[in-house]
Amino acid sequence: MELIRPFRGLRPRPDVVAQVAAPPYDVLSSAEARALVVGNPLSFLHLSKPEVDLPEGTAAEATEVYAQGRANLAAMLRAGVLVQDDSPCYYAYRLESPTHALTGLVAAASVAAYENGDIRRHEFTRKAKEDDRTRMIDTMGAQTGPVMLAWRTSDTLRACLASACTGAPALDCQAVDGVRHRLWVIRDAQAVDAISRAAAGIPRLYIADGHHRAASAARVAQARRAAAPAGSAVPSSDALAEHFLAVIFAHDDMQVLDYNRLVADLQGQTRAGFLARLAELGTLQPEAQPVRPAASGTFGIYLPDQWYRLTLPAASIPADDPIARLDVSLLADRVLGPLLGIQDPRTDARIDFVGGARGLGELAARVDSGEMAVAFALYPTRVEDVMAVSDQGDVMPPKSTWFEPKLADGMVSYLLANAPRP
Repeated sequence: MELIRPFRGLRPRPDVVAQVAAPPYDVLSSAEARALVVGNPLSFLHLSKPEVDLPEGTAAEATEVYAQGRANLAAMLRAGVLVQDDSPCYYAYRLESPTHALTGLVAAASVAAYENGDIRRHEFTRKAKEDDRTRMIDTMGAQTGPVMLAWRTSDTLRACLASACTGAPALDCQAVDGVRHRLWVIRDAQAVDAISRAAAGIPRLYIADGHHRAASAARVAQARRAAAPAGSAVPSSDALAEHFLAVIFAHDDMQVLDYNRLVADLQGQTRAGFLARLAELGTLQPEAQPVRPAASGTFGIYLPDQWYRLTLPAASIPADDPIARLDVSLLADRVLGPLLGIQDPRTDARIDFVGGARGLGELAARVDSGEMAVAFALYPTRVEDVMAVSDQGDVMPPKSTWFEPKLADGMVSYLLANAPRP
């Protein structure tokens, strides 16, 4: 089955890309988005979080929010801020942070491949988040947030991307977090064909980040199929909905940071009692410096004014179970559940999660402030582990991966048949 194809991307004009490109919609609250758009009418947040243009207090899922998003898209199209390419293209998208760089392929990924498991998932989705993005895609007639996918490294595809990035990029900007975003348009027919042929040799793709976006795109496609006359093929006007916006990276180029945990209380235990129970699990020792685990099975643990290192016996870690051997599973199964009474991290209000990009200092600060009682620093999940779990047909524990650097919204978007026109 065809996994990807080129498409007519919607891109900002080069002279305004720095104003348009915005953080992913799902890493910001509505209040944070409102603050970022002050003085910037071109920010893509006007499309991805259009409640910023409605009175404060407007619910993000209110009907007028989705209508506002479509109106904002129409206005940007009329003003020529966003322009659609004339022919189907692929795009090379390079991200460069101070510590990591990687180049991905922007393509339209197949909804059918997602539905049959050739594009594999590793995470449960939440209905409320799916409902929100489904209504946004359907109302706007556009997919404005890319799904981050991984492929098992293909030297041929890597060579195609390297060749595409030899000239000046079509778009180039640096975000406020220091990440540089560059985009090259691949429209030459031979280059497009070479990429399609290379992609045909890849048996499957894996969702790294963006499960809700992929699920929502599939729901839009399913609804439009259902609306087709009985017994007929999907109308050509709805064919665009059979794909979704994706950026695909070689798995060994991707960087996963630690996804750390904070717990609000020790469930009635004294500090000494909690430490004693931790020591029963492995080797526990105090440390003078923050503990960033350098290997699986090791955890940094912070209590007020003191870091500790907990190392589990290697023999106690199941090597042949791709889920049970994850550090997030080891912590949940041996500490969070039995010692702190957290049985479901998805719903327990006593636990919070902090992506590694924020640093260990935030963990210590939130414990020392009294907001939280204990923090846990974890070794990052490997992309290979994500793929192994996906291949097994299972799902990862919640908050297992934090991919960095993150894609920007607005560098390239995907229009459906009902999108507004300039």
